[in-house]
Amino acid sequence: MSSHQQHGSFSSLKRIPADFSVSALIVGLIATMVSYAGPLLIVFQAAKAANMSDALLSSWIWAISIGSGLTAIVLSIRYRTPVIMAWSTPGAVLLVTSLSVYPFSDAIGAYLFSAVIITLLGVSGLFSTIMRYVPPAITTAMLAGILLSFGVQVFVSLQELPTLALPMILCYLLAKRWMPRYAVVFSLLVGLIAAFLLNRFELGGIQVALVQPIFTLPTFSLDAIIGLGIPLCIVTMASQNAPGISVLQADGYDTPASPLITTTGVASIVLAPFGAHGINLAAITAAICTGKEAHPDPSKRYIAGIACGAFYLVFSMFGATIASVFSAFPKELIAVIAGLALFASLSSSLASAMSDMSRRESALITFLVTISGISIAGIGAAFWGLVAGVIANLLLSGDVRKWRAIGRTKA
Repeated sequence: MSSHQQHGSFSSLKRIPADFSVSALIVGLIATMVSYAGPLLIVFQAAKAANMSDALLSSWIWAISIGSGLTAIVLSIRYRTPVIMAWSTPGAVLLVTSLSVYPFSDAIGAYLFSAVIITLLGVSGLFSTIMRYVPPAITTAMLAGILLSFGVQVFVSLQELPTLALPMILCYLLAKRWMPRYAVVFSLLVGLIAAFLLNRFELGGIQVALVQPIFTLPTFSLDAIIGLGIPLCIVTMASQNAPGISVLQADGYDTPASPLITTTGVASIVLAPFGAHGINLAAITAAICTGKEAHPDPSKRYIAGIACGAFYLVFSMFGATIASVFSAFPKELIAVIAGLALFASLSSSLASAMSDMSRRESALITFLVTISGISIAGIGAAFWGLVAGVIANLLLSGDVRKWRAIGRTKA
């Protein structure tokens, strides 16, 4: 794929007003909404399982929000690419069962250990080197497998709440014909109106309060490092950063992986004492911002990355309040708008994955393993789909020369 990215310096800040678009702004908002409406609720589950105080939980949400926001803004401007950040969702899933096992200060120490390892992987270029030897057909097939469930949920929601989902889908299709750039925007507006008319907003539990970040001095224990720090590092790199790079590649951006990974690691180190379990590249929400819905011109989609980061910063100040706001939205509305926003990325990923005849079967295996939802050793299906596809490709092609060169190639 050709690159749409134009590397630049911060002198390109003056280009932002000219490149600004309402569609990119709305897509950035949708990406933020999806992050808070889904992955953040897993953070709440982990906090509840560990009997964490509301103050510590609020600090945790502030840390992962402000880290995601600042890194997204800085990197999107630096590379003029929609670089979307998030917190580690599989990492949060891991914490649901393991956070209560260790003292909180030991958990913070494990977070720091994980962040340092991720930073070293970025600085050394090892992650970039490995990614260069994974065929694009396999990475796009993995991405398609990740996105598939979101597309399916559009029609599951149609069965669960047709009076909300059907108007949104019809609006999307009609707008796609007449005003494709604003199809997702109009669908969101229709969904909000329908939810209001149907009295589906649950506003009673919303409470507004500013966050007060809490610094926790880390302590280090071998048990926490082995039982929490190492698995957290693995699932973050395998289930978040690898798909995140694939999202950018699938839409034609050749942004260098090393500085992105390094930045996430440094941000995680700085914010770990405030409760951040990990800042990383987004996959699902990134796909929302890298597609045509953000802007027809790929070189102007970086505005969606800036917008997403800005919304993170605004929302970060309200900590735990944010989850209650987004939980007031009907789940069907979130499912439909997320799925519709990902239609373009899903279709382009499927087309790209199957376009290479020599690797079509390997891509199919990657896709099937990814959608299977299997989890082995706490690592999700996206990683195992990637592994299965690479192995299948090596067996089918018999070409192992590139992999032999990995150890001899500098990043």
